[in-house]
Amino acid sequence: QVQLVESGGDLVQAGGSLRLSCAASKNIFSIDVMGWYRQAPGKQRELVASITSDSSTQYTDFVKGRFTISRDTAKNTLYLQMNSLEPEDTAVYYCNKLFPPRYYWGQGTQVTVSS
Repeated sequence: QVQLVESGGDLVQAGGSLRLSCAASKNIFSIDVMGWYRQAPGKQRELVASITSDSSTQYTDFVKGRFTISRDTAKNTLYLQMNSLEPEDTAVYYCNKLFPPRYYWGQGTQVTVSS
């Protein structure tokens, strides 16, 4: 079973930047379509961005132009560069496959943006 470990979350001020990482225990990023998700308190988990095996990317409207998803297949790592952060971006961020069946969810990484 693939293990996903997210890291890089922190407390930042509005307008700041963070880079999140998602390390996989196996080489999956050259095969699977992967996504970054987030879950804010009291809300459902939502998709933020996705990347295909040929590096095509898509973003939801609320992060378009601010976030960039990328991957390093040699390091089995997925990244999410987040710029111009807003308080509304506060959430726990996760990575996983875009389409089911998904891997077990990791513990996520907490991003908190203060105003």
